[in-house]
Amino acid sequence: MTTTPATPLLEVTDLVRHYALPRESLFAPPPLVQALNGVSFRVEAGRSLGIVGESGSGKSTIARLVMALDQPTSGSVKLLGRDLHRLPRAELRTARRDLQMVFQDPYGSLDPRQTVARIVAEPLEALAETSRSEQRERAAESLAAVGLRSTDLGKYPHEFSGGQRQRIAIARALITRPKLIVADEPVSALDVSVQAQVLNLMQDLQQQFGISYLLISHDLAVVNHLCDEVCVLHRGVVVERGEPLRLFAHAEHPYTQALLAAVPRAEPPVRARAQPA
Repeated sequence: MTTTPATPLLEVTDLVRHYALPRESLFAPPPLVQALNGVSFRVEAGRSLGIVGESGSGKSTIARLVMALDQPTSGSVKLLGRDLHRLPRAELRTARRDLQMVFQDPYGSLDPRQTVARIVAEPLEALAETSRSEQRERAAESLAAVGLRSTDLGKYPHEFSGGQRQRIAIARALITRPKLIVADEPVSALDVSVQAQVLNLMQDLQQQFGISYLLISHDLAVVNHLCDEVCVLHRGVVVERGEPLRLFAHAEHPYTQALLAAVPRAEPPVRARAQPA
């Protein structure tokens, strides 16, 4: 008896995205920027995948396409077997319950004119399936999950530190109880000491709620901390993939080796030699 393999949580297949630039002359075709060229990967439920690469490699393009914020030139993005880019608008809105995002900048991603209660409850309000009282209750629960207090609901973003603002952004992503969170450079704008706190929080939330992460980052240490598998992206193509420890210890592709070589390492101070008496 044969068994059918389980449908992956997220399946990206042959994803291509080209952008047309302004024409250089009236009769010439517009030049193209090839941001992605046939990217494929899978994310299983409860596991995390890191996408690493330098700026301009196509990482954020992947994030926008997975979130259905942009249309691919070709290829597919399937969440629980549903092709997000082929869903009617109403069904896509419902599908977003299972798919949320945490952005890079905790300063720019939160509306300074809105209270924390309104910011965190925004995804529920967009789904239009819950009352205001239930939204506030769920917002308080999400804040508690990220280590903030229900009394913070009436405050505004400027009253918090950078790390606390990113916790608010994570609480907003949690409120629909998603299966997948796309995190685009979620700690790069934070101090190093705060980065560790936020990464540990994300790890704890994964264990508590069974969340999967698609982590976009240029920082190999961040990916190693949080992810079960890594894809190395170079000029819109996945050039290498594998488990972080194996990949970082035995990188085969020259681009991966160059990324690892660029990671700064602390060297012990050189002691001055004692002068002979």
